[in-house]
Amino acid sequence: MTSSQAACLHAALQVGYHALDRGGSALLAVEHTIRVLERSGLFNAGKGSHLQLDGVQRMDASIMEGYSLRAGAVASIEGIMHPITAARLVMEETDHVLLVGPMAGRFARHFKVERHRMSGKPRRFSYGTALQKLAQNREKHGTVGAAALDRTGTVAAGASTGGIDRMLPGRVGDTPIIGCGVYADNETGAVSMTGWGESIIRLAVAKEICERLGQGKTQAAVARLVLQKLVARIKGSAGCLVLTPNGQFTIRHSTPHMMAGWWDGKGEPTVRDRLQ
Repeated sequence: MTSSQAACLHAALQVGYHALDRGGSALLAVEHTIRVLERSGLFNAGKGSHLQLDGVQRMDASIMEGYSLRAGAVASIEGIMHPITAARLVMEETDHVLLVGPMAGRFARHFKVERHRMSGKPRRFSYGTALQKLAQNREKHGTVGAAALDRTGTVAAGASTGGIDRMLPGRVGDTPIIGCGVYADNETGAVSMTGWGESIIRLAVAKEICERLGQGKTQAAVARLVLQKLVARIKGSAGCLVLTPNGQFTIRHSTPHMMAGWWDGKGEPTVRDRLQ
């Protein structure tokens, strides 16, 4: 974790907490926290998103609140600064959960979500060459996410990503899939995931964590057990933010590092690149 990334996480935590402190919803706090990270260009989300193999940035995001289980998401969206805001608009302005591709971008532009001009130019590629590159390099990069609890006892979670290195055009990971990358339920808790999306999807990790929380297990024990299962069953890798409605939380990861932090408004926010 660079000093710039640490400073940005520090600022994002302050923005999110101040939204709560002013009486804002957990949903608002999650959105505003993630917007700071998307705008920074320092993370693989929003402005800093990786390019797919044809040279185009395509981004995914989702957001969910635990009171009424409302959720919204976008996938393979292009040309906007804040996919997390587009996801919230899907939730609040439509009866849908997920919009994808060019029409998701058109939807975001209709609501005047800030645009972002991609650096570089689209390029030609062949699937034969692309598949060779994928076989040679399976490096994975993380998602940005947040979870929050507000004064009403409602939890919310969200995530935003530019995917992984050297991905096929149109590839979609776990982030916009409710129950995989994100889940929130006031009866159990809020979860935001990062890591290798394909492995997270195959176990529907966020929903599994929430279901186990509902069985009365502690958040730390549940996170540890589910991440162990991910590694043992499919050699997956991930990190998670888990927050329960009583304010207990854990941050765990099966990867060597995971940049993350927390703040309850006392002292200074805690930011680390390894939390276990």
